[in-house]
This record gives sequence, structure tokens and C-alpha cells, in this order.
Amino acid sequence: MTSQPLPFDPIARAAELWEKRIGPSTSMAAVTSVMRVQQIIQSAVDTALKPHGLTFARFEALVLLTFSRAGSLPMRVMGERLQLHPTSVTNIVDRLEADGLVRRTPHPTDRRTTLVEITEAGHARREAATEAVTSVEFGLRGLTDRQTEQLTELLAKVRRAVGDFTD
Repeated sequence: MTSQPLPFDPIARAAELWEKRIGPSTSMAAVTSVMRVQQIIQSAVDTALKPHGLTFARFEALVLLTFSRAGSLPMRVMGERLQLHPTSVTNIVDRLEADGLVRRTPHPTDRRTTLVEITEAGHARREAATEAVTSVEFGLRGLTDRQTEQLTELLAKVRRAVGDFTD
């Protein structure tokens, strides 16, 4: 983020120029805005999680394990729920395991499956990291609760339209 706010909205300016020189700018302005807000959110979340030794992906994995009934999930299920490639899940679990936040355990009935289980240290780290990201509102400032809900609903429509999920 720049140290001084710009005296104008560069995306609105780009949209005006796009409209004059290229054509309709509605989608370009929306996408450019989403991309810029993503940078802002990513920076805020990374800054909040860094003192806890976590990336957002590792934080999400700890949260997912916390949400599971048993505090453990098969790695394959973690990948599905986090929408990540198996290699990425393996890397995340490797880092969390090296930090003592999760442990791999054999599945009790399926020898082909490895479970990932959150440890007490993982619960404590997830709790502290959650306080950190919620204290900065995950970087999403300037909206009311209702506006945030509307934003989530609108983005879900885009995700559904491209096949990210069905319901």
C-alpha cells in the first residue's frame, strides 16, 4: 500500500479511459477492484499471521481441522475442502507438522489413508492467530456487516457460475 492515499481513484480513472478508448468498462473496473482489494486483504492477513508463524493456507488448515468433529481429517478431504492440489496439502501439512501443530496418524480402518490431527499446540496457535486476523477484520474494512454479507453473496454467484461449487 502507498504511504499517501492518491487524490483520485485510479481504477475509476482507468475505467473512464477504457470506456473512451476500448469499450464497456464495467467488468474491467470490477475485476481490477477485486484484484486490488485482494492485495489489501492479503497484506493485512499476512501481517496479522506472521507473528504466529502462519500463512493463510496453514491457518485455514488449522481452522478446518478445528471444525472437524474429531479434530482430524484425511489429507484427501483436506485438499477437497481447501480446494487445493494434493501436493499443496502435503506441503502445508509438512510445515504444520514440523512446527508441532499437527500430526499424521494412520487411519484406523483404511491403511491407505493418512489422517492429519491438530495438536494442543495447534489449537493454541489457531486461537491466537484467529484473534489476530479478526482484530483487523481480515483486512476487509469500510463495510457494514450487511454489506460484507452482500459482497460474500455476490462473489458466491461468480464462484458458482464458474463451477467452483454447486448447491
